[in-house]
Amino acid sequence: MTAAPELHVTVTGIRAGIAPILERLAATAGDREATRDYPYEEVRALAEHRITLTGIAVDDGGAGGTLRDVVDLVIAIARADSNVAQALRSSFRTAASVIARQDLPHRERTLARLRNGDLFAGTSNERGGAAGAVATRLLRKDDGEVLSGAKYYSTGGLFAQWFSGTATDEDGKIVRFTVPTDREGVERLDDFDAIGQRLTASGTTRLNDVRVYPDEVIRADEAPPRNPWQGSFAQLYLASIEAGIAGAAFDDAVRFAREKARPIKHSTADGAVDDPYVRHVVGEIAARANAARAVVLLAAEELGAVPAASDDEVRAAGARAALTVAQAQYIAVESALRAAELAFDVGGGSATDRGTALDRHWRNARTVANHNPRNWKAAVVGGFHLTGDEPPTSGLF
Repeated sequence: MTAAPELHVTVTGIRAGIAPILERLAATAGDREATRDYPYEEVRALAEHRITLTGIAVDDGGAGGTLRDVVDLVIAIARADSNVAQALRSSFRTAASVIARQDLPHRERTLARLRNGDLFAGTSNERGGAAGAVATRLLRKDDGEVLSGAKYYSTGGLFAQWFSGTATDEDGKIVRFTVPTDREGVERLDDFDAIGQRLTASGTTRLNDVRVYPDEVIRADEAPPRNPWQGSFAQLYLASIEAGIAGAAFDDAVRFAREKARPIKHSTADGAVDDPYVRHVVGEIAARANAARAVVLLAAEELGAVPAASDDEVRAAGARAALTVAQAQYIAVESALRAAELAFDVGGGSATDRGTALDRHWRNARTVANHNPRNWKAAVVGGFHLTGDEPPTSGLF
């Protein structure tokens, strides 16, 4: 264990400290998306409040707390601006790896970076070739090794101080690397062009003969993990973003009904907030948002209990948690998409004005959902209940 740093943070303190930042993000999200204005100042402020220390043990200099606390924080960030929550995904995954493994390579160094408020970006994704193929190379030079290649979907790349990815060395083995984003040869492009989540800084990272040192490279770990479903946290994170989007759709629907909407001509109400059908719509959106949040927090509790399972029980516990996460993601996606659609029913034609930016909720939810199609989630859950088949250990569960 490392000694606690001078900066002492708590889960409650982090949430209180970032509340005004989230308010600013929520108030400006629509306008910023329209003008492609990245919230660099707000993201830096979140990092300086050490948000990624949530869930890390106090003895490691963290804020303490549980996985539920982490997920609840992510939902709150996504409710303010789902782009920001997505951009922070690699940073929270880095923190999750520190929590999960005491024997994590370079753990002390990673902890120090997290305590410093550093942010991380990373991806193994590349364009072209077979799915999962790694064309990025780690090449030997006379005076060391260099990285050469390009990574797509470099989530959070423009905000981060560190970039991690995979490469193939000259022996044909897959290695993992982490390099500073300001090192010579690292080129971060703002070329992400999806219909939603436009400000997640998820563009291409080019590695142009980037110098890499031996302590920045990790060779493949041959030892199998206690819980083979290593992708569950990453999938739960996506579900948390969807829950946040559902909450944001609810917030905007209420705001629009109160401030802008007018009852239709044949309504019996004098104001939109008194129209029974507007009330019904807002009530359904609230239910969808609440359901999404509830299933995600439930999954967090189950997944958070897996590390405490004995060696004899951990595989079964990990499989059950992966299936619970899959179900939570399925419901969160469905809820977010439905809530985003219903938001338009609180008003008439003016609800479709670009200035309202109501469409961003559906576009954002749809874009997150396409990361890992939910029909696979339902089919895997069904297979388990029908025949006992375990979920795949591909990282998507």
